[in-house]
Amino acid sequence: MNTLESPALTALKRHIITDEEGQLFRLLRHLDMAPQASQRSIASAIGVSLGRLNAQLRSAAEAGFITISEREGPDRRQRFAYTLTMRGATEKARLADRFLARKFAEYQSLHAELTGSGARLIPLNDRTTFMQNNLAPIPELFVSYDSAQKLKVEAADLTSWDLSPRQICDLELLMNGGFNPLKGFLSEEDYNGVVDNMRLANGTLWPMPITLDVSEKFADSIEIGQDIALRDQEGVILGTMTVTDRWTPDKAKEAEKVFGADDSAHPAVNYLHNTAGKIYLGGPVTGIQQPVHYDFRARRDTPNELRAYFRKLGWRRVVAFQTRNPLHRAHQELTFRAAKEAQANLLIHPVVGMTKPGDVDHFTRVRCYEAVLDKYPGSTTTMSLLPLAMRMAGPREAVWHGLIRKNYGCTHFIVGRDHAGPGSNSKGEDFYGPYDAQDLFRQHQEEMGIEMVDFKHMVYVQERAQYEAIDEIEDKDQITILNISGTELRRRLAEGLEIPEWFSFPEVVKELRRTKPPRSKQGFTVFFTGFSGSGKSTIANALMVKLMEMGGRPVTLLDGDIVRKNLSSELGFSKEHRDLNIRRIGYVASEITKNGGIAICAPIAPYATTRRAVREDVEQFGAFVEVHVATTIEECERRDRKGLYKLAREGKIKEFTGISDPYDVPEKPELRVETEGTDVDNCAHQVILKLESMGLIAAH
Repeated sequence: MNTLESPALTALKRHIITDEEGQLFRLLRHLDMAPQASQRSIASAIGVSLGRLNAQLRSAAEAGFITISEREGPDRRQRFAYTLTMRGATEKARLADRFLARKFAEYQSLHAELTGSGARLIPLNDRTTFMQNNLAPIPELFVSYDSAQKLKVEAADLTSWDLSPRQICDLELLMNGGFNPLKGFLSEEDYNGVVDNMRLANGTLWPMPITLDVSEKFADSIEIGQDIALRDQEGVILGTMTVTDRWTPDKAKEAEKVFGADDSAHPAVNYLHNTAGKIYLGGPVTGIQQPVHYDFRARRDTPNELRAYFRKLGWRRVVAFQTRNPLHRAHQELTFRAAKEAQANLLIHPVVGMTKPGDVDHFTRVRCYEAVLDKYPGSTTTMSLLPLAMRMAGPREAVWHGLIRKNYGCTHFIVGRDHAGPGSNSKGEDFYGPYDAQDLFRQHQEEMGIEMVDFKHMVYVQERAQYEAIDEIEDKDQITILNISGTELRRRLAEGLEIPEWFSFPEVVKELRRTKPPRSKQGFTVFFTGFSGSGKSTIANALMVKLMEMGGRPVTLLDGDIVRKNLSSELGFSKEHRDLNIRRIGYVASEITKNGGIAICAPIAPYATTRRAVREDVEQFGAFVEVHVATTIEECERRDRKGLYKLAREGKIKEFTGISDPYDVPEKPELRVETEGTDVDNCAHQVILKLESMGLIAAH
């Protein structure tokens, strides 16, 4: 007889449940399902005596799993009301996981005993692969409706964390099962495993750190084991988290391992260092309600809703197409070919969370998708929206996207050339190789349980009037190959040039032109930066007059001193307050730009990271033109019209830019002007010429 222990027996031992845990689980489950039940009916349902039930209730209350309150009413048999606390809901979910794991292990053991082979149904690590069938429901983190209503009331007394937009996206996918098998924000042990080798502490494949980053001040106010309320930016509670871990991450290491380089040219690395909080919190999440979305609600499906839809239609094979750009004819041909190759139905699954700064907004993109959806056969194609905050992490992101689509019920996933690549690094080179994402996905696809369909680079063959995969064309020397890059498309849109029908659909072009009119009709921001006394305000005033003389668009000057007086009068001159002042200027400028006006900003703005953040805010809606007024510090100090440099030299003004605080010289401004020996009118005219060359104002 073979004395080696079987995997099934090992799994059974790992998931041993004590009698006490079993009784607690049955009690918590029953109280969650039937909170109004009498003691007698509870005792009968879980199979214990009334005396034993009372002991269990007291023990559960002492552990903080339930609250017991007097019930009003004439029925003396139901004197008490029982409510699961957030801790109780978390414990119930934990025990449910263990029970599920044990039951699957028992089935595996029985199957092996009867047939001599495993049932291939249970996972060895977690319930990641419990549901091998892409149509079966997957676990969610939400409590029942009744429990959610009670938890909302209880959470009023909890310390709250207002989630950032990225954290809201992460929480939504945690709660609805999109990030299954995660049960909350990563613990420190799981985080280290994910960063180092793309695996959770238990060995499960997971490539992306999902962490709750918070400020040091908030972290200092939290104790390990404490429950916190997770709220959206309007204060609406979405869920709670039991804090099990708190640590200061090595962000440079995270950047190197996850994104391939600690280079702030990468948008996620820039976010990591300059936006994310310094402290990470980890712990299980209890879902109360989904974030509220007022846009395209009929297109927003949870993983279980999509699985139910596939189940209803009998779709056994589904290939997902990931996109964050409008669909053009090449994409249509690509998706047709992918569906045919996989012999699968097609899910168009665009990201509507956070994407790369500068991308077309998701409202426009979804309108573009809907405009061409009738080009696809309705019986084999559907579209749903994914509220994912992308990290643009290339190879790791591709694996992450695959695992998410597996949770959404897909069996195949299209991985593109340079999938989720962020573009060029600070040296002007691509962050990732063109096929790195496909290679990493292929390496893990069997374990993931979702199959890759390679992205084919499609080009238009003029003589045959059709799209073909470029690597399948054998007569390249005898035909005319046409293609329009993303950069060329943006140029044509900006200049109002023709976009041929062979490239895109008229309906898509119409939507893009609505959002992106020719540059000469768009709003834009001119952002002057330089030392105090460099001449920024003087040139900005001259520029404002010249633009108003031209007419056509409203012009607003946001001078540093004017903003300080009207928007930021309560702020001091610490680095934190100066950053906040610039961000306020950026916000106002972005609103002016969005509404078709011209914003002229003239602060000192000494820090490159803050200027970059303002650029990203503005470029969502129009052009951002950075003008470095490159007057030397010596010349500025010689002018010293306000006497500020003298006071700074005497130590009477602390943290003064150029004297006791640094100034980050812009590396690649749109324009650099020298004011020494040049009059103001000439400097302003240089800006006008630059705006003309960029197509922002019509040449006269």
